[in-house]
Amino acid sequence: MLFVHEVHKVVGKKEDEFEAAFREGWMPTLAKDDDARLLWYMNHAHGSGGSYQVVTITAVRDGDAWERLARRLQSGDLQDWVREVDTYRHDVTGKTLLPVYWSPIQEVDFAEVASDGAEHELSLFMEDTGWPYSAIDDYITMWDELYYQPIVKRAENTGTVTIDVQACFQVAHGTGLRREAMLWQKIADPSTVLHLLTHDLAPEMREPGTYMHESLEYRDQWESKLLRTSKWSPLF
Repeated sequence: MLFVHEVHKVVGKKEDEFEAAFREGWMPTLAKDDDARLLWYMNHAHGSGGSYQVVTITAVRDGDAWERLARRLQSGDLQDWVREVDTYRHDVTGKTLLPVYWSPIQEVDFAEVASDGAEHELSLFMEDTGWPYSAIDDYITMWDELYYQPIVKRAENTGTVTIDVQACFQVAHGTGLRREAMLWQKIADPSTVLHLLTHDLAPEMREPGTYMHESLEYRDQWESKLLRTSKWSPLF
């Protein structure tokens, strides 16, 4: 399964029209067959990055389904839709992602993905994208052993979840940077993020043996985005 990740730079005066195009066009149109589904429609939280940015992730069944979808956008039934959407945004940047070996999300059951636009509470996500100077495979293993597994064990021991790592992706061949991987994390407790924003990292959190210290052997450049689901996003 492939995951198409897009960052849309939306025209501020057209944000409602842009959202409606995905809610009333992209999402239900994809749901008519078994090739693809819109999974997340996320707004970049104001004050935490570029203005009027939307992140969408669309799951695509396989390579054949991806080609069919691309042809539909190029010259098929979705051509008029994408031409209209382009008038609502300044630009869009996309990349195709593959789940890494330990990602909680490997496949998506399309039958369980909502496409009716039903409304729900909003959720906060953190998208962490890293660019290692180590081999990408070693970086992904480090994320598993030093980051993901300790989070899972802490949740098992305490019975509470503050950060829910829902997926980890790497860029598929030929669609972007070779050495790039992304953590897709639901923030179950927003106070966790508030603490990061308002406090220095404690010295003991940077000592040898800690994640923040040991991960510097693999990378020191990454980007965190705070994303908020729309009230109708299929997954949230």
